[in-house]
This record gives sequence, C-alpha cells and structure tokens, in this order.
Amino acid sequence: MSGEQLSDDERRSIGRDFAEAVNMTPKELEDWLGSEESRSVGQSSGKGDESVGHASGRRIVEILRAKKSDLDDDDYAHMKKVVGYVHRHSAQRPDGDVTGTKWRYSLMNWGNDPLKG
Repeated sequence: MSGEQLSDDERRSIGRDFAEAVNMTPKELEDWLGSEESRSVGQSSGKGDESVGHASGRRIVEILRAKKSDLDDDDYAHMKKVVGYVHRHSAQRPDGDVTGTKWRYSLMNWGNDPLKG
C-alpha cells in the first residue's frame, strides 16, 4: 500500500466485499489447500513450487481466523486483492459442469467455491 492508513469506512467496505467473495470456512479452505487438486493449479510466484493462489489461500485462512481488531492495512490490501481476483475469475466461468475444472480449483485456492450456494 502507499503508506496511507485506511479509514474505518474503507476497512468496513473491504471487509464486506471480502466476506461476500470468500465463501469457504477456514477449515474448508485449509483442508482444500492440503489437497493434490489445490496444488495442481495456479501460476508459480517463482518462489519454490507454491502457486500465487495457494499462498494467498494460506493468508486468507490467517485473516479469517484473526480478530478484526488485529488486522492491519497489509491484511486489508490482501483482502482487496482477493476480492478482485474472485470477481475477475468468476466472470470467466466456463460452460457446463465446473466440478472438476482448473477454473473452480483456482477459485477455491482464493477461498471461493463457486458450487457453494
């Protein structure tokens, strides 16, 4: 972030958007991140074998488990990044059954299971 502190209104807005975008519980996401399917998708960050989305998923679990008062501006910046990714990727939904698709697996790494109601 630019070093500017987020206002309470900005934090609330990002928090609301994040809560809408992330529809998996910390436990669901943690279990998913441990799966072979989770590791099979995404772009590598160049740091080891972990994809950007997989690393993001681990950070999302931390954010979901943290007390709101313990979240800092870096956490909110990541939450905003998650919301952007989920919205962009959701708009690219392929036709047909998406159950076993890389598209769905990528979204799930970012905390969003498109098959959840």
